[in-house]
Amino acid sequence: MHGLINRSLQCFLRDTYRAPAWEAVAREAGLDFDGFEAMLTYDDALTDAVIEAAVRVLKRPRDCLLEDLGAYLVSHDTLTSLRRLLRFSGVNFADFVNSLEELPDRGRLALPSLEMPELELCEVDHGHFYLRCAAPLRGVGHILVGLLRAMADDYGALVLLDHQGAEAGVEVISIQIADQSFNEARPFSLGVAAVN
Repeated sequence: MHGLINRSLQCFLRDTYRAPAWEAVAREAGLDFDGFEAMLTYDDALTDAVIEAAVRVLKRPRDCLLEDLGAYLVSHDTLTSLRRLLRFSGVNFADFVNSLEELPDRGRLALPSLEMPELELCEVDHGHFYLRCAAPLRGVGHILVGLLRAMADDYGALVLLDHQGAEAGVEVISIQIADQSFNEARPFSLGVAAVN
């Protein structure tokens, strides 16, 4: 697993539950180092061990923990660049959803060694989609649910999301867009304000 993924997991645990919780998770997972390096590659089993240690230490279900991680990735103040990158996917939430299949290729453009989940979007009715995702990390669909929930809030859309489960390593998420303009969207501009 790419170190950027592991580092994001570490930052999520530290920022959300504070440094002592991260230290307890690291001990429980048997890490013999202080933290992950973003540009290294780690065994996939180590990532899973950290997630399972967090489940035990924090006494939170794995799916809830992963969904919170997904929301953190686009809503935490230190990660505004990912939010900006995702907002370039469209002017509204429906545009964003319709561009989801392109995300793995965009991610590989930025970091060729980054393993991204393979995504397949199927529209079953106007505003109702199924997103299928396959990845080496069990539960990546829950991360996507959290990310989608945070992006819906960012766009001001009212959306119903449901993780439908997994079959043969493929997780399925139901996405129903109830109202594209339910709330005011968070401000977003293509340019970044100049610093004086």
